[in-house]
Parts: sequence; C-alpha cells; structure tokens
Amino acid sequence: MKEIETVPGEVKSRRKLLAGIGILSLFSIWKAGIFTRKKTVVSCAPPEQKETMKLLSQNGQLVEVDVSKIKSVQGKITDQELQDWIKKH
Repeated sequence: MKEIETVPGEVKSRRKLLAGIGILSLFSIWKAGIFTRKKTVVSCAPPEQKETMKLLSQNGQLVEVDVSKIKSVQGKITDQELQDWIKKH
C-alpha cells in the first residue's frame, strides 16, 4: 500500500516540474521575440532639400522663395520700375 500512496505524489511533483519548465520556456521564447509583432522600420534619411531662390520683397527685404512658386520671367525691368515698385518707409 505504501507504493500506491507514494506514486501520486511523484506524479504531481513531475507535473509541477514539467509545468514550470514549460512556463519558463514560453517566457524565454516570448522574450526572444517570436510571438511579438514585427516593428515597422522608419527610414532615417535626411529630408529632401527644396530648391529656393533669394528674391527682393516689395518692402526691400531679401527673402527665400521655393522655385516651384515662381512664375517664369517675362523680361527684365528697368531701374525706374524697380524704384517705383519698392515701398519706401
């Protein structure tokens, strides 16, 4: 009778040992990243440089303007037209 009573105790301890090993192995697999979602990769490339052109504003200040915003040049202006165009303080 002693043998029958000791067998269930050994089986329970083995089950606990196997359950502990299983939990530890699942934890290590989870930490290794097998079950985690893949992270998206963000490129670290520098942003594109836009072409700018320095132009004189109507109040006489030098400003940078994107080339795509500038209309095509129709012709050269005279010095008198430039002086009339600039607002004086």
